[in-house]
Formats: sequence, C-alpha cells, structure tokens
Amino acid sequence: MERKGIFRSISILIVVLAVVFFATKSNLHFIQRQNTAPVPDAVQEPCKEICGTVKKGETLSDIFKKYRLDMGELFKLKEASADVHSLRYLYPGRTYRITVNDDNQINSFKYWMNDDNILNIWRSDSGFSAEKKCVEYEKRTQYIGGVIKDNLVSSIGEGGENLKLALQLSDIYAWDIDFNTDLRNGDEFRIAVERLYLDGEFKKYGDILFAEFINQGETYNAYRFTYNGNTDYFDSEGKSLRRTFLKAPLSFRRISSGFSNHRFHPILKIFRPHHGLDYAAPRGTPVSAVGDGAIVFSGRKGQYGKFVIIRHPNGWKTCYGHLSRIAKNMRRGKKVRQGQIIGYVGSTGFATGPHLHYEVRIHNKPVNPLGLKLPQERSVPAEFFAEFRDLKNQMDNRIASITFQHFADAGKGKNNRL
Repeated sequence: MERKGIFRSISILIVVLAVVFFATKSNLHFIQRQNTAPVPDAVQEPCKEICGTVKKGETLSDIFKKYRLDMGELFKLKEASADVHSLRYLYPGRTYRITVNDDNQINSFKYWMNDDNILNIWRSDSGFSAEKKCVEYEKRTQYIGGVIKDNLVSSIGEGGENLKLALQLSDIYAWDIDFNTDLRNGDEFRIAVERLYLDGEFKKYGDILFAEFINQGETYNAYRFTYNGNTDYFDSEGKSLRRTFLKAPLSFRRISSGFSNHRFHPILKIFRPHHGLDYAAPRGTPVSAVGDGAIVFSGRKGQYGKFVIIRHPNGWKTCYGHLSRIAKNMRRGKKVRQGQIIGYVGSTGFATGPHLHYEVRIHNKPVNPLGLKLPQERSVPAEFFAEFRDLKNQMDNRIASITFQHFADAGKGKNNRL
C-alpha cells in the first residue's frame, strides 16, 4: 500500500510538471511571436514651434539671434532654398514658422512668400530640402451687388480687399468702360466672386466668375471661361472682352481736361489745341501701356516733361506725358505688353499739378481717345462653344434666382456656395 501511494504521488508530480512545461513552452512561443512582430517607429516628442511676423528691416539672421538658434543652420537653410526662393531679404508683414527639437536643432522652416505660395524647408537624412508650395484655400462663392454712388470703390465698400475687388472688376471691363468718365450714379453691378478661406478665416477674394455691369442703361456681361488652358472673359455671345487697346491708361481717376482744338492753356495763357486727355491723379499713380507695342521715345520732351511714346501696329501711337518718373528699363526699342507699367503720374514740364497727359495718334494724326471704337480680338472657338453655353446658362440661372436685394445682402457678408 505504501508503495502504491509513492507511485501515485510520483505520477501526479509528473503530470503537474508536464502541464507546467507545455504551458511555459506555449508562453515562450507567444513571447517569441510578439518579439518578431514589426516594432513601430518611436513616438517623437512634439517639436517646439516658433511663430512670428517679419518686422520692417528684420532679416532671417535677426530672427535666429532673437531665438538663439544655431547660425550654422541659417546658412544651410539659405543654401537649400537658393534655387527656390532667396532668403536674403524677408518682406515685412509676412509670417514664418520654425520648429526645433529638444537640442534646438531646426526641423522645419516655413515662410509665407506671398498670399499664394509658401516656402517650405525641412530636415532630411541628407540635410535640408526646400520646395515652394501653393496655399490650399477653401473656396466659397459670394454674390455681391450694388448701385454706383460717386465711384466704384466706395460703392463696393471700404477695406483693402474690397479695393482689390474693385480693381479686378475694372480690369475685366477695361476695354468697354472707362471708370474715369463713363460711370453714372445709379449704374448697377452684380458679381459672383470666389472668397478664399484658410483654417476657416477669410483671407482674400479670388477670381470673379461672372460680372454684370449696367452702365448708362447698357448691360455688359462677363463670363470667366477656360479652354485649352486659356482663361478669359467673354460676353453673352462668346466674344472676348479683350481688345487691342484699353480705354484708359490708369484706373479710377477723373479727366481734368478733355480733347479740344481750342483750349485756354493755364500756364501759357493762350488758346491752343489740346489733342489729348488729362487725367488728374495723385503723384506716383502707376501708368499702364494701353496696348502691346514698342517704345520709340523715352525721356524729357519740352512742355510734356518726362514723356513716353509707344508705337503700336497699323500706324497707331500712344503718348504719356508729365510723368514724375519713367519705369525702370523703359527705354527706346523696349517691347511692352498691354497693361504693363511704363511710368508714374507727376507734374514735370508745363503742368499746374499732378496729372497724366494722354494722347492717341493714328498715322501721326491726333484722335480723341474717348471716341475710339475698337474691334474685339477673338471668340470662343466653335468646338468649345457648347461647353461655354452650358456654363453661361448655369450662371444665368443662378443669378436670375437671386433678387437684387440679395446681392446687396451678400455684399454685407452673406456667402453662398455654388
């Protein structure tokens, strides 16, 4: 009996040891399987951020000194960005963001080059790399409308962005409406325009998608349309609003003296022809070439003061006088494009105050710029006309469903998505 008890105890011990052995072996296999699984990347501690706005006269070196950053890395940043954007000068008012690790080494540098582009520099295994990135705005469409009272700028509203919107609208109609002379109180306008947002905050206006301007009872429509990579504004019939010449060489200024064959000269005190228009404008106002051409004279010319003459095709010339200064590189033989700045309003020569003297000559014969009727350049190609018509109908339906009062309300801040 005693022997049987011993054998039974031994048997139980063997079973227990076997269970423990297999259990341990199983756990070892489980641990081994865990250890052979891919090890996730180490979680990095968040980097410290330095955010700021460039002050007047401030350089990147000044910013590095302010935050006690490694000046050696400054030169590496400049070297990395040399082919993308020079960091030699920073513009006041533009923002930047620097991230640094615990060792105060730079991980990344972002600089807002302008409203649409960001310089992005980051640390990689081989050093710093740089690229220019487009700002990705959220686009919303807003409808704005109003009635002209005094001028376009005050009718659209105050503020820098509204001024830019007024300039953009005047550029669209630059071939049809002279905003110096053609506007009348009571004229109406309606606009569908993109509003651009970043992180939910309105930043600026984008492209005008549609515009309607009722000037002296005549309606001018403008539809933004793109085909084959070309974008332009077209009227209801698909004809381009663009023409050979702009109606005026500068925006939003009054005519102080018109075209005349018998005008009393305020300085010479005699009656003599005035074969041009005088645009009263503040000194330094940019003056643009009204059409493509080549400069045939640039310099001082008697009573005209600082003077520029541009030769255009088909025997046309335009002249710009009393300039305070002529734009850089605007010398004889220089080719210029329509809308390119050629000088700035002044009072050089025989002038009682700052203004632009503007002339148009055809085969050296002076003509009244206000009486010119210029042909349109082109129309939507036939193969794209059906697409244009669909866009036009779609826009017309959206505009028609909104009363004029709704346009006015939208101008006060209500937004509508297309």
